[in-house]
Amino acid sequence: MTDRNGPVLIELDDAPTQGPGAAPPVPDDGLPMPTGEAMQTVARLAARRGSWIGRVFWSAALGLVGFVASLAAWNFVTGLLAANPVLGYIATGLIGLVLLTLLIIALREAASFFRLGRLDAYRRRAEAALTTGDLNRARAVSKDLSRLYANRPDLKWHRGRLAERESELFDADAVLHLTEDELLVPLDALARAEVEAAARQVATVTALVPLALADIFTALTANLRMIRRIAEIYGGRAGTLGAWRLTRAVLTHLVATGAVAVGDDLLDSFIGGGILGKISRRFGEGVVNGALTARVGAAAMEVCRPMPFRAETRVSTSSMVRRALTGLFGSKT
Repeated sequence: MTDRNGPVLIELDDAPTQGPGAAPPVPDDGLPMPTGEAMQTVARLAARRGSWIGRVFWSAALGLVGFVASLAAWNFVTGLLAANPVLGYIATGLIGLVLLTLLIIALREAASFFRLGRLDAYRRRAEAALTTGDLNRARAVSKDLSRLYANRPDLKWHRGRLAERESELFDADAVLHLTEDELLVPLDALARAEVEAAARQVATVTALVPLALADIFTALTANLRMIRRIAEIYGGRAGTLGAWRLTRAVLTHLVATGAVAVGDDLLDSFIGGGILGKISRRFGEGVVNGALTARVGAAAMEVCRPMPFRAETRVSTSSMVRRALTGLFGSKT
């Protein structure tokens, strides 16, 4: 007699395999991939060149406003002098102070353009010395860069080391490489830190602030501040107009070369083949905007640097993005 109280086992031949692994993949059709819309918009706005009609209009409008303001100030001061000389002299002094301040601002902006042009001149001379192998040109570039950073306390030891070792070298490439290692490599580290901070800020705001135009405004201001700081690190000290002109030059170059486009290499390197973007589009957009900001920073470093990068000292956009965003939204495993 069989025991009916125990479990009943039924053996099935050719039973289908069950489990999560046997489930069909979830279709991802229709899920948009991150495109870095904020940085794309910033790049288009900064690189767009207005028509000549628009430039004429704004020039005439600014000229008219300045003319009307000057005429109103003149009539105000002359009328006040006739009515009350004491108040008229006070008004004249205040207007003179405003004009003096505007003159100082204009001189500072002109000086910023001069400094940026000087960095370009140093870079062209260094490239010429590398191309021709002229030792005298190389030493002249080295001395000019040493004078450029004479007031930088953080480079005092490096300048002393450069002066000691330069006399031992009799090859143009060796002199320029030594100059780059002693003077520019420490500055490259500071510039990379600025790029990483800007990329982190843009990525965080894009991912966590769902307000319309907030990511575009943050991307624009962060990139302007980053490029200005990079210019200051390398000795440019760009003013407001100089920083904007430099930003336009950098972004125009990136747009022309297609470097602000989001390709498969960018997605694979920074968000694990789009996995993060499929989990959360805002996080994916944040990472891509941060990566594009790092590209802008790398281009700004090349533009502002008074010497061209060597192959072994060239900045890596992927490494800067990984350092900036590691732990922020999770890292690629």
